[in-house]
Amino acid sequence: MDRVDIKRLAEKLNLSTSTVSRAFRGNSDINPETKARILSMAKEFNYQPNHHASNLREKKSKTIAIIVPELANNFFSQAIHGIERVAREKGYHTLIYVTDDEYQKEVAFINTLHNGRVDGIIMSASGEANDHQYINKLENKHIPLVFFDRVYDDINVPKVTTDDYESSFAATRHLIEEGCRNIAFLVVNKSLSIGNVRMQGYHDALEAAGIPYNTQLVIDCSNDYDENFGILSAALKEQRPDGILASVERLAISSYYVCHNLNIRIPQDIRIVSFSSLEIASLLNPALSTITQPAFELGTNAAELLFKALDSDTPVNDHVVLSSTLNPRTSSTGRTTNIGGKG
Repeated sequence: MDRVDIKRLAEKLNLSTSTVSRAFRGNSDINPETKARILSMAKEFNYQPNHHASNLREKKSKTIAIIVPELANNFFSQAIHGIERVAREKGYHTLIYVTDDEYQKEVAFINTLHNGRVDGIIMSASGEANDHQYINKLENKHIPLVFFDRVYDDINVPKVTTDDYESSFAATRHLIEEGCRNIAFLVVNKSLSIGNVRMQGYHDALEAAGIPYNTQLVIDCSNDYDENFGILSAALKEQRPDGILASVERLAISSYYVCHNLNIRIPQDIRIVSFSSLEIASLLNPALSTITQPAFELGTNAAELLFKALDSDTPVNDHVVLSSTLNPRTSSTGRTTNIGGKG
């Protein structure tokens, strides 16, 4: 029997080659009965599609890049897991790039990837510098980009974020309800949209409670644990806050170390809430109160937006906003919580 290729298979089925090809790629726009008929005949004639050749013809790498600031943070690990699940379902591979929150690394990765090595990019921004022109190279090469969590507001691409303003407002109000009046806000990068939005929620919650906003209680930190130890030690000695809202997980951990070193008791002397997806938050001593973002869902939504952009002939600029959860624990309430519990 002569070898059956996709063209002959299509002729036998009285279908177009593009329809047959879409069936093998798993496209959702094909009638299930038609797809079953195609796969059945392919099995009958022992036909195996050459996906590699197909990818070359379509000039697709079947690979997407994920660019994140760090991997140590459990939030990004969960988000990557969500992205990879969707990618696998679509028959795509993933490449992971870590910027270590360094702008120059982010620029270098984009410059490397815009040459067509990947079909699309999902990125959580490093947040440094204001010149983002290097990202325009992707548009020129028709490589879609989707932001998640940390975004650049001046770049008009699909985004998946959480309700950072509402979460920060709720966390600050929670500290106020627990008796705090001198609340410090810890931030790494105020120039990044996410830092600004969270700080605004903190500011407005203070205002709503009639508590004066004190700029000296907005503590600029860094990405270096040793440096943060010095910054926070000085701030807690000089400003003597009775509450802390940490905008990122690493700052809460640093706060615990500093409080222990200065013999500041949590929550008796100071109460702490942090944005964090740390799975062992309830096991810390005391259990850490967290604003937990739906990291896995952020990843899956970002991936779905990217594949929507890959399949679309027109620009996709959706902005999906997901809700986070405030989990009060001992560090802010003073009340013992069940291990693993949210209460």
